[in-house]
This record gives sequence, structure tokens and C-alpha cells, in this order.
Amino acid sequence: MKAVVVGASSGLGRSIGIGLGQRGHQVALLARRLDRIEEAAAEAGPGSVAITCDVTDSASCEAAIAGAAEALGGIDAVVYASGIGPLGRIAEVDRESWLRTFDTNVVGASIVTAAALPHLEASQGAVAYLSSTSASLTPPWPGLGAYAVSKAALDKLVEAWRNEHPHVGFTRITVGECGGGEGASGSEFPTEWDGDLAIEVAPIWMERNYMSGSLLDVEELISVVDRVLSCGATAVIPSVAVIPRIVTGG
Repeated sequence: MKAVVVGASSGLGRSIGIGLGQRGHQVALLARRLDRIEEAAAEAGPGSVAITCDVTDSASCEAAIAGAAEALGGIDAVVYASGIGPLGRIAEVDRESWLRTFDTNVVGASIVTAAALPHLEASQGAVAYLSSTSASLTPPWPGLGAYAVSKAALDKLVEAWRNEHPHVGFTRITVGECGGGEGASGSEFPTEWDGDLAIEVAPIWMERNYMSGSLLDVEELISVVDRVLSCGATAVIPSVAVIPRIVTGG
């Protein structure tokens, strides 16, 4: 399989890109930070390449996908893992934060998909988009309202692509709390959060059972992504949820 992983410089995107490469697939790892994705490509193994891509820039997305298709000899699958989640009370999220969140989480996903579409149609391939429990399985988490709204929009975007292009597989993968990988593969999601607000809202998330208290092993997520992508367009897989098992005593 010839796969493109977008958002591969850190977190789940990096873990997925490396994991697919280590499973024997050819992988193009796309992100803004070239040094990060070059390290990830080396870890992923032979057949893996690093290509810079800014998902908020259409020309960058188109050039990166074209480069990936040339380097891999085509594209069978795309994973869209790019995502940001500003922490802020919904009434205090400013216009800049809204636009930045939607540019990264929604618009970028569509621009990347459009650029890859000719290759995916030729290979009858598949696209997987990482979504969140806060968009579909729970109410929006206090403090992460903008993120939840953007992921809900992403979910509807996946449906729109599926309806207009039935010969390509489009799957939403809803991910629960995941431990991520080690080092650079660890999550950078909360790095820009306000620490005081995080301390305030985290107990609310736990009290309302939005968080399970367990962490999903990232290898389980990679296995699910691999399976979804390997099906291509031969099976309709609208949505998959990968959440940690709640371990109880007794």
C-alpha cells in the first residue's frame, strides 16, 4: 500500500506514519517541520519519504500531494491526522482562533482530499480522517467547544465526500484518549493551553465521564487504521470508533 499521512510530525499522525511504514507499506509523511518528518521517515523504514506540507496553504497541499504521488508511484491511501484544539471558554474564542481551527481541522482536510482524489480514484483507494469523541460520542467538552465544533464539521465533510465520490473509501475514525507514542510521537495537543483553565475544566471532564480514565494503546489505533486503509473502496466503512476499554476492579 502507498499511503500518505498528513500531520506526521508529532502525536498520533507521527505514530501512524511510522507504524504503517514498519508494517511494510510505502509511506509519505507530510507536515510543516521537515526535521521532524525526516526523523519519522527514517524510523518508518525503507520506502518512506518526508515532504513538507502546510495544510492551511492550498498551494502547499497540492505540491505535497503531487510530490508524494511521484515519490511513491501513486497513492492508495491518505490519513488526515492534522488537528489543533485551542482551550478556551466558548464565549472567549476569538475570530482568529476559530479560523485557525477550521483551517487546520476542516478546510485542510478537504484541500488535501481534493488534491489526492485523482490518484485515489485511479487506485480505488481510501481516506481516513481522525475525529474525536467530543464530536459524536459525548457533548462538547467545556473549554474545547471550538475543537468539538470543528470535528463535527469534519464528520459532515467526510459524508459529503462519500456521497459525491462513491468509488473512493472515506472513513471517520473516532479516537478516544490515546497514549500516543514516545518522544516526538507524544501528543503536542495541549502545549498552547492556558494552564489555569486546564486545571479548572479537567475535573469537569472527569466528573461528567467524558474521559474514561484509561488510555488506548497507540498500536491498537495503528492496526485499525491499517485495516481500514487496506480495504480501499471495496468495503463501505463510514465510521469506526477506537476507544480505550474501561477497566473496573473486582
